[in-house]
Amino acid sequence: MYKYINILIVDDNLKTQIGLKEILYEKETNILISESYEDALTIVSRKKIGIIFLNIDSETYQKPTYIKKIKEVSLIKNTYILAITNNEYKGIKSVKGLKEGTVDYITLPLTPNLIKTKVDVFKSLYFKDIKINQLLQNIFPKNVLSDLNEQGRFLPRRIENGVVLFTDFIHFSQKSKQIKPMELLRKLEYYFNYFEKVVNRFKLEKIKTIGDSYMVIGGVNDFIKEPAIRACLAAIEIKDFVLNEKRIAKATKKDYWDIRIGIHSGPLVAGIIGNKKINFDVWGDTVNIASRAEQASEENEITITKSIVDQIGDFFEIKQRGEIEIKKRGGMIKMFFLKKIKDEHSLFNKGITPSSSLRVMCDLPNINLESMRTDILKRIKNLLPKNLLYHNIEHTLDVEKTALFLAEIEGLNEEETRILQTAVLYHDYGFTQNYNDNEKHAIQYAIKNLPKYGYTQKQIQAITEIITVTKKDANPPKNLLEKIILDADHDYLGREDYSMIAEKLRIELESFGYKMSDNQWIAFQLNYLENKHRFYTETAKNLRIQTKKENIKKLKQKINNENIY
Repeated sequence: MYKYINILIVDDNLKTQIGLKEILYEKETNILISESYEDALTIVSRKKIGIIFLNIDSETYQKPTYIKKIKEVSLIKNTYILAITNNEYKGIKSVKGLKEGTVDYITLPLTPNLIKTKVDVFKSLYFKDIKINQLLQNIFPKNVLSDLNEQGRFLPRRIENGVVLFTDFIHFSQKSKQIKPMELLRKLEYYFNYFEKVVNRFKLEKIKTIGDSYMVIGGVNDFIKEPAIRACLAAIEIKDFVLNEKRIAKATKKDYWDIRIGIHSGPLVAGIIGNKKINFDVWGDTVNIASRAEQASEENEITITKSIVDQIGDFFEIKQRGEIEIKKRGGMIKMFFLKKIKDEHSLFNKGITPSSSLRVMCDLPNINLESMRTDILKRIKNLLPKNLLYHNIEHTLDVEKTALFLAEIEGLNEEETRILQTAVLYHDYGFTQNYNDNEKHAIQYAIKNLPKYGYTQKQIQAITEIITVTKKDANPPKNLLEKIILDADHDYLGREDYSMIAEKLRIELESFGYKMSDNQWIAFQLNYLENKHRFYTETAKNLRIQTKKENIKKLKQKINNENIY
């Protein structure tokens, strides 16, 4: 559903704009227009633009160096720029601007088939670029990938205070013999996928998995503070997850896995090895000690060394366990059990989730979005009346998914996206209290509940304003976030599953006394689609208006068919 590409047309000629937009229209293509190069720079610096059509004959075209400037500010390294020109060049090498970064050209008047063919080629390259980049992001830390992109290599470097975390499932070899291979793989994937979410959330780096062992490092990206604290926070959350899974398994009389975790801090050497199958890895005594800490740990415990304690002791409860021998290397090292976050630094004083102040100290967002999301979705699922077939948890999740997609394609930053996502998750919560004035109750609950998750008053105010715009009689949206929530809330109006979702709404309305005949229901839908609803963001207009028109056409055909009989 969300495979898309942004295409930007930079041309002040209205005829060329309209012509290209008609030629390029497809459901996976979002077409943006800019009449000036200054405006184009703003768009390219905020949104991920895959292909740019640039009129190099326009009076507003400044210099070929402008192409270089576009590439400098672009959020995408490989933005494909095609020149629009009145001139017929004898060969691609003679195209003005080629040396500065254009990859091809089209001539006026427009030739639809040729343009479509060229665009299909560059769209294919763009989607391949995305896939390759996503794979590389999963393999390399950000600074390593940046060096590879800019310099073509990553030189080995010494990290003075790296952090290494190992996890391992207890008695894995024995238990794996009792499980079918595919089931074992699915279970490992289930755990490791969760571990990866935690690791990413605390801005750590997964290095590799070795069988049932999971290796993580921190401190490679020097600009992110407190790697030891973040590693300990991740370890506590991972342990809590495994214990919850164990409790569920015991209650349902199923098999369960126990875990042990070890963390150590010290000097590391980081580098890339291999030619054909390259791999980022770290080496040094620190790795060996972290591995030994994990091996020496106990069932569902986190063992840390004194080097970790020295960095995190003010914020966590720890328990001494004496000196542990380091096999092969020799020598003894003091080790401790990491028990939990101290109450004063923990959300809800439970010792598992960090407080807002601790998160900010570690360069993490002040908002604990994950805990908030879990809480509100659980409440929606449990408290919404069963006769809400449309305004149910599936609707909330659908709006959330669409809003996050629009946030990305419209170029929202991380802070704006978190605020938007929170508003989306809360906007229908009021249906648990009242069907006709649900936004009021949603806002009241947001004001009451969100401070617990680290939201500031300014953030809560922004969230309540976004929720307010979803009211039936609300004023038009005044900013991009408000436009996105409205478009996400009504996204289905421009989708092929419209009739199925609309039928759920009809049944829901009938359960609250709003009964309509078939003709009345069709007329109700047409009135809303044609006279009341509109899409606000350029993305929604480009991707949904055409299908919305088709849905309107189908409704009118139903009326005509009814009249025939």
